[in-house]
Amino acid sequence: MFTRLYIHIPFCRRKCPYCAFVSQESENSLGSYPELLLKEMRLASQKAAPQKPLQSIYFGGGTPSLLEPGQVAGLIAEARNTFGLSTRVEISLEANPGTVDHERLAGFRSAGVNRLSLGVQSFDDRMLKTLGRIHSAQQARDAFSAARSAGFTNIGIDLIHALPGQTDQMWHTDLEQALQLAPEHISVYGLSVEEQTPFAELYAEDSPLLPDEELAASMFETADTQLTAHGYEHYEIANYARPGFRSRHNSGYWQRDGYLGLGAGAHSFLRNEHYGSRVANTPDIDKYSATIQAGGLAREDVTFLSREDAMAEFMFLGLRLADGVEFSSFEQEFGVSPESVYATVFKELVTAGLLKRINNSVSLTRRGMLLSNPVFARFLP
Repeated sequence: MFTRLYIHIPFCRRKCPYCAFVSQESENSLGSYPELLLKEMRLASQKAAPQKPLQSIYFGGGTPSLLEPGQVAGLIAEARNTFGLSTRVEISLEANPGTVDHERLAGFRSAGVNRLSLGVQSFDDRMLKTLGRIHSAQQARDAFSAARSAGFTNIGIDLIHALPGQTDQMWHTDLEQALQLAPEHISVYGLSVEEQTPFAELYAEDSPLLPDEELAASMFETADTQLTAHGYEHYEIANYARPGFRSRHNSGYWQRDGYLGLGAGAHSFLRNEHYGSRVANTPDIDKYSATIQAGGLAREDVTFLSREDAMAEFMFLGLRLADGVEFSSFEQEFGVSPESVYATVFKELVTAGLLKRINNSVSLTRRGMLLSNPVFARFLP
Protein backbone atom coordinates (compact mmCIF):
# COMPACT_ATOMS: atom_id res chain seq x y z
CA MET A 1 0.00 0.00 0.00
CA PHE A 2 2.97 2.35 0.45
CA THR A 3 6.75 2.31 0.18
CA ARG A 4 7.54 5.78 1.48
CA LEU A 5 7.00 7.72 4.70
CA TYR A 6 6.42 11.46 5.04
CA ILE A 7 6.64 13.10 8.49
CA HIS A 8 5.28 16.63 8.79
CA ILE A 9 6.66 19.07 11.38
CA PRO A 10 4.23 22.04 11.38
CA PHE A 11 6.35 24.42 13.45
CA CYS A 12 8.61 27.34 12.52
CA ARG A 13 10.60 29.94 14.45
CA ARG A 14 8.74 32.49 12.36
CA LYS A 15 6.07 31.98 9.72
CA CYS A 16 7.26 33.25 6.33
CA PRO A 17 4.73 35.63 4.71
CA TYR A 18 4.65 33.71 1.40
CA CYS A 19 4.15 30.25 2.94
CA ALA A 20 0.79 28.45 2.66
CA PHE A 21 1.94 25.17 4.22
CA VAL A 22 0.47 23.99 7.51
CA SER A 23 2.69 25.47 10.21
CA GLN A 24 2.63 27.70 13.27
CA GLU A 25 5.26 29.67 15.13
CA SER A 26 7.12 27.93 17.96
CA GLU A 27 10.20 29.52 19.46
CA ASN A 28 11.81 26.41 20.92
CA SER A 29 10.04 23.35 22.32
CA LEU A 30 7.72 21.27 20.14
CA GLY A 31 6.06 19.91 23.27
CA SER A 32 4.66 16.41 23.00
CA TYR A 33 4.43 16.51 19.19
CA PRO A 34 7.30 14.05 18.51
CA GLU A 35 5.72 11.52 20.90
CA LEU A 36 2.40 11.93 19.07
CA LEU A 37 4.13 11.09 15.80
CA LEU A 38 5.48 7.87 17.33
CA LYS A 39 2.00 6.93 18.51
CA GLU A 40 0.44 7.78 15.15
CA MET A 41 3.01 5.59 13.40
CA ARG A 42 2.03 2.63 15.54
CA LEU A 43 -1.70 3.31 15.06
CA ALA A 44 -1.32 3.68 11.31
CA SER A 45 0.57 0.40 11.05
CA GLN A 46 -2.56 -1.38 12.29
CA LYS A 47 -4.54 -0.02 9.33
CA ALA A 48 -2.02 -0.17 6.48
CA ALA A 49 1.20 -2.01 5.80
CA PRO A 50 4.05 -1.20 3.44
CA GLN A 51 4.38 -3.23 0.26
CA LYS A 52 8.06 -3.76 1.13
CA PRO A 53 10.60 -2.13 3.45
CA LEU A 54 10.45 1.65 3.25
CA GLN A 55 12.44 3.10 0.36
CA SER A 56 12.48 6.65 1.75
CA ILE A 57 11.59 8.81 4.74
CA TYR A 58 11.10 12.55 4.34
CA PHE A 59 10.93 15.03 7.23
CA GLY A 60 9.11 18.09 5.84
CA GLY A 61 7.49 21.17 7.24
CA GLY A 62 7.34 23.70 8.63
CA THR A 63 10.87 23.42 9.95
CA PRO A 64 11.91 19.82 10.71
CA SER A 65 15.33 21.03 11.88
CA LEU A 66 13.59 22.27 15.05
CA LEU A 67 13.43 18.62 16.10
CA GLU A 68 16.20 17.48 18.39
CA PRO A 69 18.57 14.95 16.79
CA GLY A 70 17.51 12.40 19.41
CA GLN A 71 13.87 12.85 18.40
CA VAL A 72 14.76 12.28 14.74
CA ALA A 73 16.70 9.16 15.74
CA GLY A 74 13.69 7.90 17.70
CA LEU A 75 11.32 8.38 14.76
CA ILE A 76 13.69 6.61 12.37
CA ALA A 77 14.14 3.73 14.84
CA GLU A 78 10.35 3.40 15.21
CA ALA A 79 9.95 3.36 11.42
CA ARG A 80 12.57 0.62 11.20
CA ASN A 81 10.86 -1.45 13.88
CA THR A 82 7.35 -0.85 12.57
CA PHE A 83 7.76 -0.98 8.80
CA GLY A 84 11.31 -2.07 8.05
CA LEU A 85 13.83 0.00 6.09
CA SER A 86 15.48 -0.79 2.78
CA THR A 87 19.24 -1.17 2.96
CA ARG A 88 19.42 1.80 0.55
CA VAL A 89 16.78 3.91 2.29
CA GLU A 90 16.94 7.63 1.56
CA ILE A 91 16.23 9.71 4.69
CA SER A 92 15.80 13.42 3.95
CA LEU A 93 15.37 16.31 6.36
CA GLU A 94 14.51 19.90 5.47
CA ALA A 95 16.55 22.44 7.41
CA ASN A 96 16.33 26.19 7.84
CA PRO A 97 19.89 27.61 7.84
CA GLY A 98 18.97 29.79 10.80
CA THR A 99 18.25 26.79 13.03
CA VAL A 100 21.36 24.63 12.59
CA ASP A 101 25.03 24.52 13.47
CA HIS A 102 27.71 21.85 13.15
CA GLU A 103 26.76 20.05 16.37
CA ARG A 104 23.09 19.85 15.44
CA LEU A 105 23.81 18.74 11.88
CA ALA A 106 26.26 16.11 13.10
CA GLY A 107 23.50 14.89 15.41
CA PHE A 108 21.06 14.57 12.50
CA ARG A 109 23.67 12.67 10.47
CA SER A 110 24.32 10.29 13.39
CA ALA A 111 20.56 9.82 13.76
CA GLY A 112 20.44 8.33 10.27
CA VAL A 113 19.58 11.30 8.04
CA ASN A 114 21.56 10.88 4.81
CA ARG A 115 20.10 13.68 2.68
CA LEU A 116 19.77 17.31 3.75
CA SER A 117 17.59 19.91 2.03
CA LEU A 118 18.61 23.47 2.94
CA GLY A 119 15.92 26.12 2.54
CA VAL A 120 18.27 28.89 1.43
CA GLN A 121 15.76 30.60 -0.94
CA SER A 122 18.23 33.39 -1.80
CA PHE A 123 21.81 34.49 -1.19
CA ASP A 124 20.74 38.14 -1.34
CA ASP A 125 20.03 39.63 2.09
CA ARG A 126 17.53 42.07 0.56
CA MET A 127 15.50 39.22 -0.89
CA LEU A 128 15.74 37.23 2.35
CA LYS A 129 14.32 40.21 4.23
CA THR A 130 11.47 40.48 1.72
CA LEU A 131 10.74 36.76 2.19
CA GLY A 132 10.75 37.12 5.98
CA ARG A 133 13.47 34.51 6.40
CA ILE A 134 15.25 34.26 9.77
CA HIS A 135 18.69 33.62 8.26
CA SER A 136 21.20 35.74 6.36
CA ALA A 137 23.11 34.83 3.21
CA GLN A 138 26.25 34.22 5.28
CA GLN A 139 24.33 31.92 7.64
CA ALA A 140 23.20 29.93 4.61
CA ARG A 141 26.78 29.50 3.42
CA ASP A 142 27.90 28.61 6.95
CA ALA A 143 25.11 26.04 7.29
CA PHE A 144 26.17 24.38 4.05
CA SER A 145 29.82 24.22 5.17
CA ALA A 146 28.74 22.84 8.56
CA ALA A 147 26.67 20.15 6.84
CA ARG A 148 29.65 19.08 4.76
CA SER A 149 31.93 18.92 7.82
CA ALA A 150 29.21 16.97 9.66
CA GLY A 151 29.46 14.23 7.02
CA PHE A 152 26.62 14.99 4.60
CA THR A 153 27.49 13.94 1.06
CA ASN A 154 24.01 14.54 -0.34
CA ILE A 155 22.87 18.15 0.14
CA GLY A 156 20.16 20.03 -1.73
CA ILE A 157 19.62 23.77 -1.88
CA ASP A 158 16.21 25.39 -2.47
CA LEU A 159 16.05 28.74 -4.26
CA ILE A 160 13.08 30.97 -5.17
CA HIS A 161 12.96 33.32 -8.17
CA ALA A 162 10.51 35.89 -9.55
CA LEU A 163 10.63 37.70 -6.20
CA PRO A 164 9.39 41.27 -5.63
CA GLY A 165 12.07 43.65 -6.92
CA GLN A 166 14.32 40.84 -8.20
CA THR A 167 16.15 41.31 -11.51
CA ASP A 168 17.52 38.66 -13.85
CA GLN A 169 21.06 39.70 -12.83
CA MET A 170 20.21 39.23 -9.14
CA TRP A 171 18.88 35.76 -9.95
CA HIS A 172 22.01 34.96 -11.98
CA THR A 173 24.13 35.91 -8.94
CA ASP A 174 22.00 33.71 -6.64
CA LEU A 175 22.60 30.74 -8.93
CA GLU A 176 26.33 31.45 -9.15
CA GLN A 177 26.62 31.49 -5.36
CA ALA A 178 24.74 28.22 -5.10
CA LEU A 179 27.02 26.65 -7.72
CA GLN A 180 30.11 27.77 -5.81
CA LEU A 181 29.00 25.52 -2.96
CA ALA A 182 28.60 22.55 -5.36
CA PRO A 183 25.52 20.89 -3.80
CA GLU A 184 24.29 17.59 -5.18
CA HIS A 185 20.79 18.95 -5.81
CA ILE A 186 19.28 22.36 -6.56
CA SER A 187 15.56 23.18 -6.61
CA VAL A 188 14.45 26.42 -8.28
CA TYR A 189 10.88 27.49 -7.60
CA GLY A 190 9.05 30.45 -9.06
CA LEU A 191 7.32 32.48 -6.35
CA SER A 192 3.66 31.57 -6.06
CA VAL A 193 1.51 34.14 -4.26
CA GLU A 194 -0.97 31.96 -2.39
CA GLU A 195 -4.34 32.99 -1.06
CA GLN A 196 -4.69 33.68 2.67
CA THR A 197 -1.03 34.57 3.10
CA PRO A 198 0.40 38.04 3.93
CA PHE A 199 1.96 38.10 0.44
CA ALA A 200 -1.51 37.83 -1.10
CA GLU A 201 -2.41 41.11 0.61
CA LEU A 202 0.85 42.80 -0.36
CA TYR A 203 1.17 41.64 -3.95
CA ALA A 204 -1.83 41.32 -6.23
CA GLU A 205 -1.42 39.05 -9.26
CA ASP A 206 -0.70 42.03 -11.52
CA SER A 207 1.41 43.92 -8.98
CA PRO A 208 4.15 46.01 -10.63
CA LEU A 209 6.45 44.93 -7.79
CA LEU A 210 6.48 41.34 -9.12
CA PRO A 211 8.48 40.35 -12.21
CA ASP A 212 6.21 40.11 -15.25
CA GLU A 213 5.70 36.85 -17.17
CA GLU A 214 8.47 37.66 -19.62
CA LEU A 215 11.04 38.24 -16.87
CA ALA A 216 9.87 35.17 -14.93
CA ALA A 217 10.32 33.07 -18.10
CA SER A 218 13.77 34.58 -18.58
CA MET A 219 14.69 33.56 -15.03
CA PHE A 220 13.57 30.00 -15.76
CA GLU A 221 15.84 29.98 -18.84
CA THR A 222 18.71 31.50 -16.87
CA ALA A 223 18.50 28.73 -14.28
CA ASP A 224 18.36 26.01 -16.90
CA THR A 225 21.33 27.40 -18.81
CA GLN A 226 23.54 27.90 -15.77
CA LEU A 227 22.73 24.65 -13.98
CA THR A 228 22.95 22.31 -16.97
CA ALA A 229 26.23 23.98 -18.00
CA HIS A 230 27.62 22.87 -14.63
CA GLY A 231 26.60 19.25 -15.08
CA TYR A 232 23.23 19.20 -13.33
CA GLU A 233 20.45 17.10 -14.86
CA HIS A 234 17.15 18.92 -15.29
CA TYR A 235 15.01 15.96 -14.25
CA GLU A 236 11.79 17.70 -13.13
CA ILE A 237 10.26 21.09 -13.84
CA ALA A 238 11.85 22.77 -10.81
CA ASN A 239 14.59 20.27 -9.90
CA TYR A 240 18.20 19.69 -10.94
CA ALA A 241 20.62 17.07 -9.67
CA ARG A 242 24.09 15.70 -10.16
CA PRO A 243 23.94 12.24 -11.80
CA GLY A 244 22.81 9.74 -9.18
CA PHE A 245 21.44 12.37 -6.78
CA ARG A 246 17.83 12.85 -7.84
CA SER A 247 15.46 13.03 -4.88
CA ARG A 248 14.19 9.46 -4.68
CA HIS A 249 11.37 10.37 -2.32
CA ASN A 250 9.99 13.10 -4.56
CA SER A 251 10.56 11.02 -7.69
CA GLY A 252 8.41 8.34 -6.09
CA TYR A 253 5.69 10.94 -5.49
CA TRP A 254 5.67 11.95 -9.15
CA GLN A 255 5.54 8.28 -10.17
CA ARG A 256 2.56 7.65 -7.86
CA ASP A 257 4.34 5.41 -5.38
CA GLY A 258 2.28 4.93 -2.24
CA TYR A 259 3.33 6.98 0.77
CA LEU A 260 2.09 7.31 4.34
CA GLY A 261 1.92 10.81 5.82
CA LEU A 262 2.20 11.40 9.57
CA GLY A 263 1.52 14.60 11.48
CA ALA A 264 -0.93 17.48 11.48
CA GLY A 265 -1.72 18.52 7.93
CA ALA A 266 0.10 15.53 6.41
CA HIS A 267 -1.24 13.81 3.29
CA SER A 268 -1.00 10.15 2.25
CA PHE A 269 -1.45 8.30 -1.02
CA LEU A 270 -2.25 4.66 -0.39
CA ARG A 271 -2.24 2.06 -3.14
CA ASN A 272 -5.16 -0.29 -2.53
CA GLU A 273 -7.74 -2.42 -4.31
CA HIS A 274 -9.18 0.73 -5.86
CA TYR A 275 -7.10 3.09 -7.98
CA GLY A 276 -5.58 4.52 -4.84
CA SER A 277 -6.86 6.74 -2.06
CA ARG A 278 -5.70 10.17 -0.94
CA VAL A 279 -5.91 10.81 2.79
CA ALA A 280 -5.55 14.17 4.56
CA ASN A 281 -4.85 14.59 8.27
CA THR A 282 -6.48 17.50 10.05
CA PRO A 283 -4.29 20.64 9.88
CA ASP A 284 -5.55 21.68 13.34
CA ILE A 285 -2.67 20.81 15.66
CA ASP A 286 -4.84 20.76 18.80
CA LYS A 287 -7.41 18.50 17.14
CA TYR A 288 -4.63 16.27 15.82
CA SER A 289 -3.13 16.00 19.30
CA ALA A 290 -6.44 15.18 21.00
CA THR A 291 -7.36 12.54 18.42
CA ILE A 292 -4.01 10.75 18.53
CA GLN A 293 -3.91 10.84 22.34
CA ALA A 294 -7.37 9.22 22.35
CA GLY A 295 -6.07 6.39 20.16
CA GLY A 296 -7.62 7.48 16.86
CA LEU A 297 -6.20 8.53 13.51
CA ALA A 298 -6.58 12.24 12.78
CA ARG A 299 -7.79 11.75 9.23
CA GLU A 300 -10.05 14.56 8.08
CA ASP A 301 -10.67 13.52 4.49
CA VAL A 302 -10.37 10.30 2.47
CA THR A 303 -10.86 10.31 -1.31
CA PHE A 304 -10.98 7.11 -3.34
CA LEU A 305 -9.78 7.82 -6.85
CA SER A 306 -11.85 6.77 -9.84
CA ARG A 307 -10.14 5.23 -12.85
CA GLU A 308 -10.42 8.57 -14.65
CA ASP A 309 -8.91 10.42 -11.68
CA ALA A 310 -6.01 7.99 -11.49
CA MET A 311 -5.30 8.21 -15.23
CA ALA A 312 -5.28 12.02 -15.05
CA GLU A 313 -2.88 11.95 -12.08
CA PHE A 314 -0.63 9.50 -13.88
CA MET A 315 -0.37 11.95 -16.78
CA PHE A 316 0.08 15.27 -15.02
CA LEU A 317 2.42 13.96 -12.32
CA GLY A 318 4.45 12.00 -14.85
CA LEU A 319 4.71 14.99 -17.16
CA ARG A 320 6.45 16.94 -14.42
CA LEU A 321 9.45 14.69 -15.07
CA ALA A 322 11.78 15.46 -17.95
CA ASP A 323 11.53 11.80 -18.99
CA GLY A 324 7.79 12.26 -19.40
CA VAL A 325 5.26 9.44 -19.56
CA GLU A 326 6.04 6.09 -21.16
CA PHE A 327 3.00 4.65 -22.94
CA SER A 328 3.92 1.13 -21.78
CA SER A 329 3.85 2.21 -18.11
CA PHE A 330 0.39 3.72 -18.56
CA GLU A 331 -0.85 0.55 -20.27
CA GLN A 332 0.56 -1.63 -17.51
CA GLU A 333 -1.33 0.44 -14.93
CA PHE A 334 -4.67 0.84 -16.71
CA GLY A 335 -4.81 -1.76 -19.47
CA VAL A 336 -5.23 0.81 -22.26
CA SER A 337 -2.93 3.06 -24.26
CA PRO A 338 -2.93 6.73 -23.26
CA GLU A 339 -3.47 7.52 -26.94
CA SER A 340 -6.86 5.88 -26.81
CA VAL A 341 -7.82 8.11 -23.89
CA TYR A 342 -6.08 11.39 -24.68
CA ALA A 343 -5.65 11.43 -28.46
CA THR A 344 -7.37 14.80 -28.86
CA VAL A 345 -5.48 16.36 -25.93
CA PHE A 346 -2.13 15.08 -27.27
CA LYS A 347 -2.84 16.50 -30.72
CA GLU A 348 -3.83 19.92 -29.36
CA LEU A 349 -0.83 20.20 -27.04
CA VAL A 350 1.69 19.00 -29.64
CA THR A 351 0.28 21.47 -32.17
CA ALA A 352 0.53 24.25 -29.58
CA GLY A 353 4.20 23.40 -28.97
CA LEU A 354 3.59 22.42 -25.35
CA LEU A 355 4.08 18.66 -25.66
CA LYS A 356 6.47 16.52 -27.67
CA ARG A 357 6.25 12.88 -28.61
CA ILE A 358 9.39 10.76 -28.90
CA ASN A 359 8.77 7.15 -29.92
CA ASN A 360 6.26 5.79 -27.40
CA SER A 361 6.41 8.54 -24.79
CA VAL A 362 5.30 12.14 -24.32
CA SER A 363 7.00 14.92 -22.40
CA LEU A 364 6.74 18.67 -21.94
CA THR A 365 8.59 21.02 -24.23
CA ARG A 366 10.49 23.95 -22.71
CA ARG A 367 7.44 26.12 -23.38
CA GLY A 368 5.25 23.42 -21.86
CA MET A 369 7.27 23.58 -18.65
CA LEU A 370 6.66 27.33 -18.46
CA LEU A 371 2.94 26.78 -18.97
CA SER A 372 2.66 23.49 -17.10
CA ASN A 373 -0.46 24.25 -15.07
CA PRO A 374 -2.70 24.92 -18.11
CA VAL A 375 -1.22 21.79 -19.72
CA PHE A 376 -2.03 19.64 -16.70
CA ALA A 377 -5.55 21.01 -16.55
CA ARG A 378 -6.23 19.53 -19.99
CA PHE A 379 -6.00 16.01 -18.50
CA LEU A 380 -8.51 16.55 -15.72
CA PRO A 381 -11.73 14.50 -16.09
